[in-house]
Amino acid sequence: MIELHPSREFKLSIIADCISPDVFQGKTVPEVQALKVWEGNKQKTLGDLFKIVESNSEDKAETITVINGNVSKLKRIGSRMKKGEIVIRGDVGMHLGVEMRGGKITVFGNAGGWAGSMMSNGTIEIHGNAGDYLASPYRGSTSGIRGGKIIVHGNAGSEAGACMKAGLIKILGSGGQFVGLRMHDGTIYVKQNCDSRAGACMVGGKIVVSGSIESVLPSFTIDAVKKKVKIEEGEEAEGPFYLFLGDLAENGNGKLYVSKTNNPDLSSYEKFL
Repeated sequence: MIELHPSREFKLSIIADCISPDVFQGKTVPEVQALKVWEGNKQKTLGDLFKIVESNSEDKAETITVINGNVSKLKRIGSRMKKGEIVIRGDVGMHLGVEMRGGKITVFGNAGGWAGSMMSNGTIEIHGNAGDYLASPYRGSTSGIRGGKIIVHGNAGSEAGACMKAGLIKILGSGGQFVGLRMHDGTIYVKQNCDSRAGACMVGGKIVVSGSIESVLPSFTIDAVKKKVKIEEGEEAEGPFYLFLGDLAENGNGKLYVSKTNNPDLSSYEKFL
């Protein structure tokens, strides 16, 4: 197990995509210390920024990387990782686990924007809040998350799950605007409340909101009332839920489940059932 302890408070953004079990595996501590990063416009080594120690691990099959402290200025941690585990005990910066292909990242703090962007496998669990564009593609790209699982124990910002193709996103707090924007497939579960425009331009997939929702787009049509909804294998959300289909403006067949109990203002839709 490799442990990283920040040697000082970071003031500038740091590009640190070398912090990954795939990169660390098989390297000695001096070799890890020599890995290159960018702090602002200056190239540094990991050893310049962190105290790095190696401790014995009972499980030699997997590489475990632990970061102790606030690394909210570090970007691209776990980029393209395929295996192993990263544990971050503090806040972390943008682009966490971008294009992740396997393994697990656990954050005991908050995560910046674009966490899990374009990932295809693996698990990211954030025990705080997630910034905007959770699991969403970069500007100009239409390829969102294609697999894997993201769990956020707090709230998520705007455009969570944009252009999602597959996988599961669970937001156990509240979600921002445009959850599931241009969604194609997969499941997004918002356990608490959700801002407006959920599912805008979606053509497939499933969004479940167990709390209140600010509004439902007029391009969605009510289809049924369901007692409960499957989130994943072994987990169901208890309803009742209004089921809306859309986005009809895109000829979409996405499913938007909204709590009936927590959205009494939507009762007027029942006359169309």
